[in-house]
Amino acid sequence: MKIKIQKLNGISMPKYAHEGDAGFDLYAAEDHILSPMESRLVATGIKIEIPDGYVGLVWDRSGLAARHSLHNLAGVIDSRYRGEIKVVMINLGKEVFKVEKGMRIAQMLIQPIVSAELVEADSLNKTKRDEKGFGSTGL
Repeated sequence: MKIKIQKLNGISMPKYAHEGDAGFDLYAAEDHILSPMESRLVATGIKIEIPDGYVGLVWDRSGLAARHSLHNLAGVIDSRYRGEIKVVMINLGKEVFKVEKGMRIAQMLIQPIVSAELVEADSLNKTKRDEKGFGSTGL
C-alpha cells in the first residue's frame, strides 16, 4: 500500500525505524516545553492521504513513555482528513520536558476499519461476564 505524504516545512519524512515495525515515526515540527501535567498540541509538519477503508492511529513512542512519562491523546486520523497531523502530547512525569524540532514524538499505525451497522435495542444478550467491568478478572 502506498500512502501520499505532503511535507509542509522541511521536517523529516515519516519512516519505519525497523523492517516489520507496525508504526512509522512522526516528528515534531516545532519546539515546545511541556511542564509536568501539561498537555500541548504539537504539529508534525505533514499532511497524509490515508486510503478509504483505513485509519491512522497515533500511538506513544515506548521510549518517551517509559523514560519520561510522555504520552499521546486523541489519536484517530480518519481517511478523509487532509489537514496537518498534530499530536496531543501530555507530560505525566515530574520533570519539565523539552520537545525539540525534528524529535520523534509519536508513531502512526495504518489499520483497516470495519464500519458496523448500529442498531438500537431494548436489551442485550446476557453473557457470563455480563456487567462486570474494571477489575472483574482480579488484579
